[in-house]
This record gives sequence, structure tokens and C-alpha cells, in this order.
Amino acid sequence: MPPSKKILILPGDGIGPEVMAGTRRVLDWLTASGRATFEFSEGLIGGASYDAHGTPLTDETVARAKAADAVLFACIGGPKWDKLAYDVRPEKGLLRLRKEMQLFANLRPAIVMDALAGASSLKLNLVKGLDIMIVRELIGGVYFGEPRGIEQLKDGTRRGYNTQAYATSEVLRVARVAFELARKRSKRVCSVDKANVMESGLVWREEITKLRDAEYKDIELSHMYVDNCSMQLVRAPKQFDVIVTDNLFGDILSDLASMLTGSLGMLPSASLGAVGADGRQPALYEPVHGSAPDIAGQGVANPLAMIFSLAMMLRYSFGMLTEADMVERAVQAVLSKGIRTRDIAEPGQTPVGTFAMADAVVGELVRDGA
Repeated sequence: MPPSKKILILPGDGIGPEVMAGTRRVLDWLTASGRATFEFSEGLIGGASYDAHGTPLTDETVARAKAADAVLFACIGGPKWDKLAYDVRPEKGLLRLRKEMQLFANLRPAIVMDALAGASSLKLNLVKGLDIMIVRELIGGVYFGEPRGIEQLKDGTRRGYNTQAYATSEVLRVARVAFELARKRSKRVCSVDKANVMESGLVWREEITKLRDAEYKDIELSHMYVDNCSMQLVRAPKQFDVIVTDNLFGDILSDLASMLTGSLGMLPSASLGAVGADGRQPALYEPVHGSAPDIAGQGVANPLAMIFSLAMMLRYSFGMLTEADMVERAVQAVLSKGIRTRDIAEPGQTPVGTFAMADAVVGELVRDGA
């Protein structure tokens, strides 16, 4: 039996508990089939943690996350907590967890499967066969920059301010991740910034260029301003292979790229830190979608992004490449049979619920593993 893998599960808020429960069915099959053994623990984050503990993330949960081999996280937030102070809002829990675990590189694939190409809002010829990897810097930039705050002005109005800043070391470590990924793909990296109006963008561009010239001469590097990149993603998305960008721009561009695939409910992500001296690499896996409070508790949410995030965990944290491929094939087989949740259903298709979709994936795994 393979060594047990310690996984911390953080369902979060909204549809999080539902899509996580569906994904647990896939994990349970992997264990029952003898392909893996997992040691699970579960914790609270976001609004659920605030309701229970008065904070969106407790020190104890942080410690458990650091001790785990991987963290599987769903989603957080919702209107219930919108009026809280910023330092205790649900999103602060996830930002703190990323910072505490030093998860500096966020990998967000945008892949259009043949069975879903028609669900994209773009024309079929633009998206069929699309395969983009967006590498987002995750613990720097404007989301973490200081000083930040809201100040009261003398005339009675207020001013909100945030700081966008990047140091050489922050740029180089995420750029290396992008270049190494590109070496396993088409050897093309597009670095996205706003160097024409932002000094942080100029540092970003110059440092990435120097790194490529010094260590990655086999990689074709291009640069693009973020406004142009957002336009190009909907004009001719297949021109891109690997995109590397900062925290703010990556947040926006990856959501834009999700609609190229047909639904925000289809995209997974992996957030990775540096490999330590003991060989362990901190990692968190999560779907790109939000908590969708408008459909929470209805059993209709699409669990596939969460299941794809599980596949990324198998691949990147546990080296279980065969099992990761199996999970991804199972999802593709389900979709090829026309099984859809309502967010990806086409006219004439009857959508299934969260657990019916998860069970369909498990059924394909059973057939594949027989």
C-alpha cells in the first residue's frame, strides 16, 4: 500500500461544502481501489471560521495546513459577511493562508475540451484545442503591499490607498516556475505587465528579461501590456502558451480565461511554494470559481473544477501521474456522454446535480480501472 498522504480539507463557504463532498467521492474511490491512502482532517476558513471563531482563519488551522502534505480548498465568502471590517472578511483568511504557507506561484490552466468547446462564449474556431497555463504571482503586489488603508480627509471625504510593489526576488522565483513549465510545453512565455505606466511593471519586465537571457535562452519570451492581453485573450487566445503575470492582473486574466472554456466551474488551480530542504513543497489546490451563494445548498453546483483541482494535487504534490490522468480522462468521458451540470448544459440537455456529476466521474474511474 502506498504511504499515507496527509490532506487538510477546507470546504469554506457557499457551494464549497457541496463540491468538496462530491470530490471526496473521487478520493474515496482512489483509496478503495488500493491506488492511494489518504489521511484526512477538516478545518474552517472564511465566513464559516468567522462565525465559529470570530476570525476568518485561526492559528491552529494555519499550523495544520503547514503540517499537511497538501491542502484541498473550495471557496469562501458571500453577502452574509460583506459588511465586516476588511481585516476579518472571509477573503482575508485565504490571503493569510497563502502568505503563511509562502505559496508564491499560482498555476491556472485554461483548457477547452472538445466536448465543451460549444459552451464557450467565443466562436468554435477560436477556442477548439485551446490549452493555456496562467502563472500568477500570489503573495506579493497590491494585495499585500504596504502602506495601505483608508484615511479621513480634512474636507470630510475619504481616501483609500494600496501599494503595488515587486522586488527582484519575488519576480524571479515566479518567472522560473513559468519558464520551467514552458520547457515541458511549447517553450513560449508571455509576460504581462503595465510597464508603460507603473514602475513595478518596469522592474517586472526587466528582471524577467534578464532571467530569460541568462538561464532560459531556449524559451521564446514576449511581453504584453495587460489591457492588450485581455483583448488578445478574446480575439486570438491560441496565440498564448504560458502567461506569467502579477497578483492583480493574474486574478483578473484567469477569470477572463475561464469563460473561454465555457464556465468558471471548470477551472482548477494549484498554489505552490518552494521545495524545502526536507523535500516537501507546500501546496494548496482550489477551483477558480467563487462561493456562488445564490445556488448554495441546492445541490446544483458544478464539482468538476474541484475534481480537476484534486487531479492537480495528485500530479504536483504526490507524483501520482497515472491516477491524475485517470481522473482527467474520467471527466472527459462524462462530458463526452453529454452529462452536464446546468452551468455547462446546452439547449436540449437535462442538467444533473452536483453529486450525480461526481458519481458519474467515479463510474468512469471504475470502468477505466477495471
